[in-house]
Amino acid sequence: MTRTTGTNAARRDIASDITQALLAELDRGVMPWRKPWDAARVSGGDVTLPRRVTGEPYRGINVVLLWSAAAAHGYASPTWLTFRQAHACGGQVRSGEKGQIVVYYGRAQRTRIDGAGVERDDSFRFLKSFVVFNTAQIAGLPERFHPAPAVDSAQPILPRDYEAWFARFGVPRIATADLACYWPGRDAIGMPAPAAFDTIEHYQATELHEIGHMSGHPARLNRDMRRYGVHMIAAEELVAEIFSAIAGTYFQLSPTHLHDHASYIASWIRLLKDDKRAFFAAAAKAQAAVDWMLTVNPPPGVETRTTEACHVAA
Repeated sequence: MTRTTGTNAARRDIASDITQALLAELDRGVMPWRKPWDAARVSGGDVTLPRRVTGEPYRGINVVLLWSAAAAHGYASPTWLTFRQAHACGGQVRSGEKGQIVVYYGRAQRTRIDGAGVERDDSFRFLKSFVVFNTAQIAGLPERFHPAPAVDSAQPILPRDYEAWFARFGVPRIATADLACYWPGRDAIGMPAPAAFDTIEHYQATELHEIGHMSGHPARLNRDMRRYGVHMIAAEELVAEIFSAIAGTYFQLSPTHLHDHASYIASWIRLLKDDKRAFFAAAAKAQAAVDWMLTVNPPPGVETRTTEACHVAA
């Protein structure tokens, strides 16, 4: 993923740089949002959301960027700080360490003179980036930035608790022979029997992907993907994929392997080559779906973890 010393980030096309890095991984058959899950399968550890100095989780595309960076460099800590935050907390970024770009969208106003000579205020969005460092790159931080891994671990959900949670959505689950799917017209999820899956966790993770699709129904988030034209299906699948990776942290459910995943990757490559901001939009829509889930039907045992912040601007 894109890494920088922070001196030239403002002069670059950040969206293009990040998209090119994502494309490079997809070209290798790697889905960046699954990298922490792949590592967890090897290590036996849990996957957590990357967190700010306050303990608040990062959101949207920043989750994918920081997960990918942590997996690439072997960082076990989920916490990331800016250079100034590290200093304010008594730490020092080690010499030679390079940070990871994270981004946020802002909104601003500008005044223009229209054709009739009248002043108009226009609202516009802008993309801004800044650089963060993992606590593994910072010396001298207080002990609270290095908790034992078990402190923040989520436990796999029990089958009966999962079923009770799913039932609260009020969406029918229809038995299918071998296809997991979501039918927008019927507003129903189709699932094979649990016995058709290797494990009950595989069954639940597969259904979680379909819940991602379900979130876009007009009665919920009303997600309209028509602007993507021929890439509409690919864009919607990307939203559901990122949703399942982020939402899975609340259950410790690893995203499942897509059927014919090579064709999905090929479709995402075409999408990102045509639209350098498509991944940003997909990640934002996936985060909106996670927020919807946490609001209308939070998973059992969900808690908000916070840490004493160091008082400094980012």
